[in-house]
Amino acid sequence: MATRRRTTLYSSAGKKLYAVRNADGTFKDIQTYARAHRADMAHKSQAELAAAAKKPAAKKAVAKKAVAKKAAPRKPAAKKAVKKAAARKTAKN
Repeated sequence: MATRRRTTLYSSAGKKLYAVRNADGTFKDIQTYARAHRADMAHKSQAELAAAAKKPAAKKAVAKKAVAKKAAPRKPAAKKAVKKAAARKTAKN
């Protein structure tokens, strides 16, 4: 199945459009470039499918054990903020 050639157009908003024409020259389908490009990338070509079939199955990578990180010591600034808030409360009363 041969793909139809796309005609490039631009919308009144300035977006790039792809238009596919019928045999009689009328527009069959009009898509934005972004939408058409996403659709093209989602499908694999016959050559890609053939190459994937020839390639041996990839070996699964051995998962490394995660090294536990030591908890960082708390900063004394948090204690200072609590003391300042308590001082403000007593100053208001």
